Amino acid sequence: MYRLALVFLLAAPVQALAEAATKPAPSGTYVSDPAHTSLTWRISHFGLSNYTARFSTVSANLAWDAENPAQSKLSVSIDPTSVKTDFPFPQVEDFDRKIGATPDFLAGKPISFKANSITLTGENTGTVTGDLTFRGETHPVTLNVRFNGSVAKHPMDKLPRLGFSATGIVKRTDWGLDFAVPALGEDVALQIETEMVPPKK
Repeated sequence: MYRLALVFLLAAPVQALAEAATKPAPSGTYVSDPAHTSLTWRISHFGLSNYTARFSTVSANLAWDAENPAQSKLSVSIDPTSVKTDFPFPQVEDFDRKIGATPDFLAGKPISFKANSITLTGENTGTVTGDLTFRGETHPVTLNVRFNGSVAKHPMDKLPRLGFSATGIVKRTDWGLDFAVPALGEDVALQIETEMVPPKK
């Protein structure tokens, strides 16, 4: 009898946690979780391979409308000096810093994206169109987004979470970045992964 009671006592919180994990995250304000957010980009290198790099400092804010996701609001901020290229030649001193800060490349100016419209294209897919400000210029960009799901209470940190993946292609010359075109590709392919949580109080 004692063992049976113990089983019921242990099963109750486990079942409650499982139920919370299957419930969707509620509407509200969310921010990107740095530990589970990445923005990588790639360009063609002489048509022989794709050179890949990433930004390590990306901050996103989402006003999530769970009932009508198309009415959600999104803004993103990226630090260009946080670029990580893993350039393998140590004799090129401060390569990443130069890429992030010099006028010929990322110019050191804040990069931002503000969504203007969200269109649902499927049960878990959509497009997000907004203004991308880069090197002091602003032009429209459309991202293809997949909603990977959400939970009302994540089993690790007990917080509600949302997960998204996104891809897009931008022409860097639209923002005046024409260094080494066409040897280095004009098209920049973006790959974004993020989990979003409520902001810390």
